[in-house]
Amino acid sequence: MRSIHTLAVIGGTGKAGRYLVKQLLLQNFRIKLLHRKPETLSLDSPHIEVIKGDARDYNAIYTLLTGCDAVLSCLSQPVGEPSIFSDAARNILKAMHILNISRYITIAGLNVDTPNDHKSAQTQFGTNWMYENYPATTKDRQVEYQLLADSKTDWTMIRLPLIDQTDDARAITVSLVDCPGSSISATSLALFMIKALKNGEYIKQAPFIADV
Repeated sequence: MRSIHTLAVIGGTGKAGRYLVKQLLLQNFRIKLLHRKPETLSLDSPHIEVIKGDARDYNAIYTLLTGCDAVLSCLSQPVGEPSIFSDAARNILKAMHILNISRYITIAGLNVDTPNDHKSAQTQFGTNWMYENYPATTKDRQVEYQLLADSKTDWTMIRLPLIDQTDDARAITVSLVDCPGSSISATSLALFMIKALKNGEYIKQAPFIADV
């Protein structure tokens, strides 16, 4: 497996991403962080390089990924804008191919479907609710999943219930077929992403995770 020292992080200042960045720094990774307005950030770590740009801009993604060993994304939907997920995925996958980067870990909601799912009534209700209330972004998330599934990338899409923004590292449970709980600690999510990165776990899979 390719040695991992420098990571491209997308969505690193959001409700999940900032906990991921915190844990990456605690584990001494170097980070290249994409942000639309770097001048608004107050990051003082010498281990973070901020790249100005938008995930829809291929040139920004290419600059971000240059010199990185893997890609981690906690990208969220910008308010009032067209869905970003499939456009970002296309740019990331293209740049990864050109730069010979194989490992990509991203997060999504429980509404994404895979061929092996056996969703409970509760999880299916949540999926249907997303399609009814956020049809464009929910459909686009499914397109994003298919782009990953069709790629040669060593991808993992982690599917989540509600994110609890806490520093508590709680015990979690994992399933490949159904969401096993109603919430996930943001810190537990970050640690799960880093563990999957280090150990090469869940490659070409979309596990659900939740707090026990």
